[in-house]
Amino acid sequence: SYTVTVYEDENGGVLADIGVDSGHMDVNAVYFGDDDFSGPSADLNGPLNMNGGGSRYEDERVQWDDAVELSRPGLGREGEDKETYLGEGDTMTLELDVESIDDIDIFGIRATSTSTEEGSIKAVSGDPEEEEEEDEDEDEDEEDEDAATYDKVFFVESESEDGEMIAGDPIIWDQLEDEDIEAAGLDPEEAEGTFANYVAVFDEVGYFPIEEMQDVRFYETNEDGDPEEIEEMRITAPEEGFENADALVAAYEEMIEEMEESSSDMSEDDTEGMMISLLGDESTAEEPDSEEEEPEQEEEVELL
Repeated sequence: SYTVTVYEDENGGVLADIGVDSGHMDVNAVYFGDDDFSGPSADLNGPLNMNGGGSRYEDERVQWDDAVELSRPGLGREGEDKETYLGEGDTMTLELDVESIDDIDIFGIRATSTSTEEGSIKAVSGDPEEEEEEDEDEDEDEEDEDAATYDKVFFVESESEDGEMIAGDPIIWDQLEDEDIEAAGLDPEEAEGTFANYVAVFDEVGYFPIEEMQDVRFYETNEDGDPEEIEEMRITAPEEGFENADALVAAYEEMIEEMEESSSDMSEDDTEGMMISLLGDESTAEEPDSEEEEPEQEEEVELL
């Protein structure tokens, strides 16, 4: 655990003290911003990004105003003598390039070589006045742990007029090299095939820019564990394309939220009607009598 204290010095500069209360970490980058989450977000590509848990605060997507690289991951020859390595009781002081302390409402830390199980953190802090905040952070961590995983994700660069892929980059999580996962700042032994992790790997080792991506397709795995060409769902890029990795992850999260809301809005009767419609029912095989009242239209569900 650590504490970030932001304050102004006598010359009007804005400083941040990062003090470790327990454990240890190598602070590789810091992110900060105000409480206005509109506009483009600052980002450090590769292993210092804040994709996934480091891009949200209290169920709201964070827009970072600035991001500063302090060091590269890995202690190297310096070991615990590395300037950015903090153990219990150590404090690091940084001067932030802002005009006023009012410009700092949220603060993010990207650290590796940490004493956590994962060995790294993407942590977001805010004003700790409310006691409930700690519980909210724990709930967010649990949501990250329960994030859906996928066997194969196909990042499509171009396609034909009938929707067939011409060029793209398919990634099968279980077939990734450890070095590719590490390049994305992830632990090969701990990281799973969540979409945020797929994007982090693609952003680091994919062969074409995210801005040129047309869509992303998710595929299932058969009983033998081999990816089948059965498309589960798809994210289509807007006309202007995805701005960056964060924009792509945000589009995915928005799609999942809409799917969950649509599912929760369905009553049991709606669900039963949809199942009958999809599976077929012998009792409805005959054409209805013309004098009978037409059955109520069920909500149409588009399956990709």
